[in-house]
Amino acid sequence: MKAILFHRHGGPEVLEYSDFSTPEPKPGEVQVRLHAAALNRMDVMVRNGWPGLKLELPHINGADGAGEVSALGEGINRYKVGDRVAINANLGCGQCEACKSGQDNLCKDWHLLGETVRGTYAEYICLPERQLYRLPDGFNYHASAAASLVYQTAWHSMVKRGKLQKGEWLAIVGAGGGVNTASIQVGKYLGANVIVIGSSQAKLERARELGADIVIDRSDGQDWSKAVFLATDKRGVDMIIDNVGTTFPLSLRTLRKGGRLMTVGNSGAPRFEIDNRFIFAKHLSIIGSTMSTLADFNEVMDLVVAQKLKPIIDRTFPLTDAAAAQERLWASENYGKITLAIT
Repeated sequence: MKAILFHRHGGPEVLEYSDFSTPEPKPGEVQVRLHAAALNRMDVMVRNGWPGLKLELPHINGADGAGEVSALGEGINRYKVGDRVAINANLGCGQCEACKSGQDNLCKDWHLLGETVRGTYAEYICLPERQLYRLPDGFNYHASAAASLVYQTAWHSMVKRGKLQKGEWLAIVGAGGGVNTASIQVGKYLGANVIVIGSSQAKLERARELGADIVIDRSDGQDWSKAVFLATDKRGVDMIIDNVGTTFPLSLRTLRKGGRLMTVGNSGAPRFEIDNRFIFAKHLSIIGSTMSTLADFNEVMDLVVAQKLKPIIDRTFPLTDAAAAQERLWASENYGKITLAIT
């Protein structure tokens, strides 16, 4: 099969379009012929590498993907060759206490597809059948791939961990990324009042089109925590989504007493200082979340295929142009998800 792979860490130049052995399904696995993959910032971080990251090289990037079942391992009865499927990148072992209790994103041997195991920048992939979601006829493969990681991430964080309620005020730091565009839609679907804080007028206008009630431009250097405070009639927001990290000090200021800061990442930096007085004096909670459970994934994908949540696709590149696609993503030039056309 053809794949985008790398033999060493580094910049986009390490990515190669090359032949790689086609994986064959083991018992309990399904082989999927991929038609679309979607990019995440994690792809570039893995390509660049970090101390302690252990990969079997060559490595293949990619968490998100969608395609059709092309072969079945022994014991598969839920799928048949030709079925259309989307991939869940949240890989639990299926055997530990967490997995057996339906909390597979807490698995003791958890992996993310494309991070520590080979991913979806390839023509074929094999996965346990529990990792697949059946797509209806005609539903777009690229929309499926664009939805899979970001919608389950937003849904689990906001709904299951943060318990966002109708009528609450929600703020989102960042306007254009995949998780943020998903979070805007999930927030509006739940009936929240949504504020989006961004640095690009063009992206803020797109956020308004998605349903954001208030947009705040932070590019002029203003204290956006004060702007959020004033926009809520000096009340503060009930929940803020901050996947940047370095903006936590401002995010904590925006919250009302008893508010929740939700985070699923640290695109700004993993280490930073916060003022603990804001946390205990205002009864604040900082809640972390990674991906979702299998049940949450199926729940939110049902909403996606019913078009109650609509993935935003920025651009589609051919698989051969994966390096250019990653460069666009890393430069934050995208609004929504970037996808790769594979077959």
